[in-house]
Amino acid sequence: MKKGFSLPLWVAGAARSALKKLVGLPFENYELIKIPNEKKEIKIAIHSVGLLKDKSHALGISFAKSGLDLDITQNLEIWTIASLEKISFNNSVQTKPINIIAGFGVGIKENTSEICISDFAKEVLYENLLNIIPEGFNLNLEIIFPNGKFLAERTSNKSFGIVNGLSIIGTSAETYSSASPAQLEEAKTNLASLIKNDFRGKVVFVIGENGLNLAKNCDVKLPIIKVGNWIGPLLVDAAIKNVKTVILFGYHGKLIKLAGGIFHTHNHLADGRIEILVYLAVKEKVPSEIIIELSQLDNLENALLILEKFNKSLADKLFKNLSNTIEKRSFTYVNRYVKTDMEIASIIFDRKRKIRWTGVYGNKYISYFQ
Repeated sequence: MKKGFSLPLWVAGAARSALKKLVGLPFENYELIKIPNEKKEIKIAIHSVGLLKDKSHALGISFAKSGLDLDITQNLEIWTIASLEKISFNNSVQTKPINIIAGFGVGIKENTSEICISDFAKEVLYENLLNIIPEGFNLNLEIIFPNGKFLAERTSNKSFGIVNGLSIIGTSAETYSSASPAQLEEAKTNLASLIKNDFRGKVVFVIGENGLNLAKNCDVKLPIIKVGNWIGPLLVDAAIKNVKTVILFGYHGKLIKLAGGIFHTHNHLADGRIEILVYLAVKEKVPSEIIIELSQLDNLENALLILEKFNKSLADKLFKNLSNTIEKRSFTYVNRYVKTDMEIASIIFDRKRKIRWTGVYGNKYISYFQ
């Protein structure tokens, strides 16, 4: 299996190289990036570095190597511009030692205009830059992805309220394909570890980085595992390990596949989201002209908007039925391989990261996410 390093490490490498140039340290064609809370360093290649604006700014450039053929950030060009700002001791407002700025091609949150960056990415930057910032100064760090705005059009960023470019996400140093067997084995290992320690029978399976981030923001008091696209096999593994309840927490555009019997959800293996929605719409007796309109769309969020414009209560009823169907099809899938009464609950959020729908079982646990 191919393996590389996540986007935050390549950003940190370019940023560290730029800051070193700014303070007069020699250029090297690599940076050793420390990983927070781990006793290891990872060698990150640096393409180039140079001074700008009368030597008051420095530009560091790297190219991300995730090692994953289907990763949108593979070979992504990264620019980081570093500049120092003298701390004013007359200013009573405490400023951050590192001001991370979203430059061109870097995603921001539509509602707040804040840079979309994971906590892990921030930790990597602080871990590798703080010791170089001269005393009495703060660092302004602008991150630019020259091709980021174009590439973002090929992602579901807008569905999650992220605009203008690619987000800087990632929760670990190494990258694994969410379609690879190794990713499944890692999730199984994480599940086995969880049930050893004061486990009370309930676990949350989150789908993707956005699901993980939202679950953490909700301060869910249950064990959480990011399952990637191997949802079905991991549900079976949970049943074998005698887990009592699995709560599926994710975006409607991913979880809808389970309602259609697709239990490995990577897009390059199977899609079918609009077809599944059309089937459910037919069952709900949605008018034929609306169904025809739905069938011509290429994403679920636009379909939801059309349904809500036509009849909001009908749209909610349809997506409630979707949630129930996810629970039923998942239970049937698991029992195809192992006889179990394991409860499977679904809780679904929309493009604005608002929790909207639950199945019959999901409704029992919605309070954990509020």
